[in-house]
Amino acid sequence: MDFMKWISSLDEILYEVASWLLFFPLTLYRAVVRPLVMMEYADEQLLLPQEDQYSAALSPPLFLALSLLLSHSFSMALGQSDAIIADTRGLAGLVNDQASELALRIVVFAGFSLFAATRLVRVRGLPIDRKSLQTPFYAQCYPTAIFALFMGIGISLMIIPGTATITAGAVIAVASIVNYFVIQMRWFRKNLGIGYLRSFGHVVIFLIESITLLVIVCILLSR
Repeated sequence: MDFMKWISSLDEILYEVASWLLFFPLTLYRAVVRPLVMMEYADEQLLLPQEDQYSAALSPPLFLALSLLLSHSFSMALGQSDAIIADTRGLAGLVNDQASELALRIVVFAGFSLFAATRLVRVRGLPIDRKSLQTPFYAQCYPTAIFALFMGIGISLMIIPGTATITAGAVIAVASIVNYFVIQMRWFRKNLGIGYLRSFGHVVIFLIESITLLVIVCILLSR
């Protein structure tokens, strides 16, 4: 009986992983072309029973994790090694393989989504708890995934010697930053019913918080 349960679970796992081959590019396309629609989709899906959620796309946290995996795989395919893995001093010694390095990236970029969600909840005057943060956090994972994916690809290209690849990488990196900023402004404006100027301020604040987290992590790993 236990063996049959294991086989049944294996069937489900294999189907789930195989479905990523279809739903990742579909989710990627939709998140790039219609970011706010996908963020609304994330909001709506959390209102459904758990077994019915995200039937036509990857869940936001999974999409973020897979996007970071793809970005990481791209840099590895180019033969680029991570300085954190090579560094064995202090806390950097905890990040000693590709899996732990990927986990660190996921935590850092999830922080961007968390700070944006927290900012929205604060401005709305709602209590900051797991329930109030979940919906905006899930919505934020879609644009954060796009930002992380193309930012990673851009940086990887910029490291390669050669004017063409450096220029292409810089264009991709800058475009990902601008796109992320604009999406966030539109999201805050829509959800708070405010103008672009105030939306700009909210985006700046949460990005400062996110970058501060990134800097702290870098400092801790360099000691």
